[in-house]
Amino acid sequence: MTESNIKNTFVLLSLGANIGDKKSTIDKAVETLVELGVISQAVVSSYYGTEPYGVKDQNWFINICVKGMTQHSPAELLTKCKAIEKMYGRQERERWHERELDIDIIFYGKEIVETENLTIPHKEYRKRNFVLVPAAEIAGSYIPPNNDLSLDQLVKQCEDCCKIDKMN
Repeated sequence: MTESNIKNTFVLLSLGANIGDKKSTIDKAVETLVELGVISQAVVSSYYGTEPYGVKDQNWFINICVKGMTQHSPAELLTKCKAIEKMYGRQERERWHERELDIDIIFYGKEIVETENLTIPHKEYRKRNFVLVPAAEIAGSYIPPNNDLSLDQLVKQCEDCCKIDKMN
């Protein structure tokens, strides 16, 4: 593929951590995403302290969302995000348990992707304040695929009862 054939695609990622120096890990992961050319034109939300989803007996998370542009396919983007998670010490654990770093692809343009390894839009995003609130902060007017409502509107409809606090 020649450079002129590569198209820039809007992406929105959710990053979270609840082990170690959470804020520093998230900051470094965002820097790495940009430095490695995984995303460009990055816009980062505020930090949010969030109550754990699913398994409650663990530290609260820090979550952010990042929007930007990518020249990678969804599969390539997933591979690069997983490599960055490992770079920052991500260990495999059961679902909803502790995370050194978690990077989820929430949106990839208006595309719908359903493979064994990847579902875009992320299948749980509408149920999670820790994704919707920071996403709406930086992309509130965005209307996801298969939806008539913007992120701002989806936040108001979300029934997630997990606490979320904007951090300074």
